[in-house]
Amino acid sequence: MFKFGMGELVIILLIVLLLFGASRLPEIAKALGKSIKEFKKAGKEIKDDITEVTDDEKKG
Repeated sequence: MFKFGMGELVIILLIVLLLFGASRLPEIAKALGKSIKEFKKAGKEIKDDITEVTDDEKKG
């Protein structure tokens, strides 16, 4: 979808650093990591639910 090169990533990182400051970056990264983890967990749960329902329909 989006293709970022190394130059674009450096510019984005510098903008984030200017906006939030160096002391807040670890907090932001931690929150982002937790959000991604929860999103993946929710996606897996939905996939498992769909698989369970379709398996039940095939058996029944």
